[in-house]
Amino acid sequence: MPVHVAFTPDEAAPAATGIVVDVLRATSTIAQALASGYRRVLCCSELDEARALRREIPASLVGGERKAVRIEDFDVGASPREFLEPRAETLILSTTNGTSAILETARRCEQVVLGSLLNLSAVVGAAAGDDVVVVCAGFQGGFALDDAYCAGRIVQLLGLERTDGAVAAELLARAFPTALEALNARTYGPPGLEDDITFCAREDVLDAVPRYTGMVGPAAEIMLS
Repeated sequence: MPVHVAFTPDEAAPAATGIVVDVLRATSTIAQALASGYRRVLCCSELDEARALRREIPASLVGGERKAVRIEDFDVGASPREFLEPRAETLILSTTNGTSAILETARRCEQVVLGSLLNLSAVVGAAAGDDVVVVCAGFQGGFALDDAYCAGRIVQLLGLERTDGAVAAELLARAFPTALEALNARTYGPPGLEDDITFCAREDVLDAVPRYTGMVGPAAEIMLS
């Protein structure tokens, strides 16, 4: 079966496996949080949904951002560097692009896993042999170069038959000598993300496969496979 790359969530066709990619930063952050010892991450589209879940779940931490800026009344932002040690069992997360992309992909695919450069080989191993769509979170409904680069790296490693979208993503990935150069080439987001970009550009440092397990109210629950 072919692998397809959807450069925005709205382009995602139904598939056996959906791999959601939001390199900067949601899927990188979720992989890091779960690898560090958080039991689950609840992904919300709306900030008020995240606030309501925090009130309902005592042993929780709420994190999030809009346009890469931390939400004032949240416990933490959305940088993966904030989740190197667990501070609660449950992380509730709402981000500009990534959490909505996870929810949308869960509506379209039989199973959903989260991919990033940090867990590149692990997520490819979890999806090998399936009918796969790689869903880029993008930026505010449009194309995001960093997500497309990571999607291209996934396509390279999967080794499956490819749609035109997958071919395009792989060609883009080949255009950059390193992941760091690809992520630094993006044209969205405010200054001040340099440390997170360097952190998220590392490949295969986590053996974690975050997987969608179901809905908890309005949130997609993500746990390790």
